[in-house]
Amino acid sequence: MNQLETIRAKKGFICDMDGVIYHGRNLLPGAKEFVNWLQQEKKQYLFLTNNSQITREELSRRLQRMGLEVDPLHFYTAALSTASFLYSQQPGASVYVIGDAGLSNALYGAGFVMNDLDPDFVVLGETRSYSYEKVEKAINLVRAGARLIATNPDLAGPHEGGLFPGCGALAAPIELASGRKAYFLGKPNPLMIRHALLCLECPREEAVFIGDQMDTDIIAGVNSDIDTILVLSGITAREDLARFAYRPKYVLGGVGEIAPGA
Repeated sequence: MNQLETIRAKKGFICDMDGVIYHGRNLLPGAKEFVNWLQQEKKQYLFLTNNSQITREELSRRLQRMGLEVDPLHFYTAALSTASFLYSQQPGASVYVIGDAGLSNALYGAGFVMNDLDPDFVVLGETRSYSYEKVEKAINLVRAGARLIATNPDLAGPHEGGLFPGCGALAAPIELASGRKAYFLGKPNPLMIRHALLCLECPREEAVFIGDQMDTDIIAGVNSDIDTILVLSGITAREDLARFAYRPKYVLGGVGEIAPGA
């Protein structure tokens, strides 16, 4: 069995999105054929994103605008991973949230109560509603005993106008002023991959994780002991591989290579 046949025989596919399925507002070459193949072969699949701002429904509509019909249940965000982690730590806890609808909805859905007086956790996600007042409140809540949780460690992300500050950058003032370090969910934390496997109900031996970045996607897969595919359609180039001590299981030009005849 050759490399592509081995990949195609997998039952579960966990895929990063930006740089794997699309870039900006455009599908990458072969992405439509790959998703159609997943659906036709009745594979178990889940699309992962460190974006905590938007909901599953919004992600589904985003792909729909690009010409792909994918049910919202096939998406998993850093916000959902954060809610799952907090539920495993302290079900029914109270939270003070700095974040957008994707994060608030995930926490509400997991049964958490909003509390800006004496919460158990301060939870931070990427947001455009970040303000001095919210940071000041978060600092004092953390100093009073609330535990600081952040959805993902990204310092910046790509935007049509250049870069936007990621959750890691937004967490820094709270960490520095409170003297407490945040616990970051989202890639490269391997918990996100493990949560995704639980959603798929697929053993890791029968699944594969596809990403375009060595230092977030592939390391998360390696630390989760799941087979990894690096696609060269996004951030990492083939010549970058020499800089890393770890390797993906497979390297492909793009996901379209997985779909026969694409």
